Amino acid sequence: MSDLHIAVEGPVATLTVDRPAKRNAMTRAMWAAVPGLLAQVVDDVRVLLVTGAGPSFCAGADIGELLGGEDPTDPMAGLRADNLAAQAAIRAFPHPTLAVVRGHCIGGGVELAASCDLRFADDTAVFGVTPARIGVVYPPAPTKALVDLVGPATTKYLLFSGELLDAVAALRVGLVDEVLPVDGLADRVAAFAAVLAGRSALTQRATKEVVAELTTGGDAEQVADRWFGETIASGELAEGVAAFAERRAPAFPWDGGISAG
Repeated sequence: MSDLHIAVEGPVATLTVDRPAKRNAMTRAMWAAVPGLLAQVVDDVRVLLVTGAGPSFCAGADIGELLGGEDPTDPMAGLRADNLAAQAAIRAFPHPTLAVVRGHCIGGGVELAASCDLRFADDTAVFGVTPARIGVVYPPAPTKALVDLVGPATTKYLLFSGELLDAVAALRVGLVDEVLPVDGLADRVAAFAAVLAGRSALTQRATKEVVAELTTGGDAEQVADRWFGETIASGELAEGVAAFAERRAPAFPWDGGISAG
């Protein structure tokens, strides 16, 4: 769709919210399109970037649609379902995901960014989670994503107040991982994406699954045991050790699209 698209360049896919006239506010149709777009590229890439066209990342959900649902007792039900499915699809993407944030990252924009593994921003970025400004009850899944990133107290600060954080404050509380000058963000992201694409996809996939189990109270040991066996059976560890000894770049044999389960 024209307002949301995905492009592939080498091992890197870029999902772009492309509605700059509305500061990239997300419609229900755009939320609904996210899982399908990610499914198109998951077997062909090693890294996913999520970004916005123009000077903003995403200013949130399109407010005009909030009360447009069919059920008068819960007019946000359909929109909420598509919104949560989009976040879940980004979290479930099996390769490293990186939000590339410029300008406004508000509401649903923070949901998109928090669903990614990592977040790099330039110094124009402004972050806010604003349901208290309009009386929306924030769902558990994005609330937990915030708690995992910034802790309970800062999550409450953001949700209670709807106050905005600049890039420096967002870095201080852990909402972003790096802040770059405006003219340095693109080069840093490209370089880091290349680093990620050259590392072991097996290690990355295992890391994502183990961290997910640890943060949800699951059985991380069982998940790790599966991957311990895979690193031997696939030849991934043997190649990594050989490359280190021979002082060369490894040619990891594991296909990042294959599950160890």
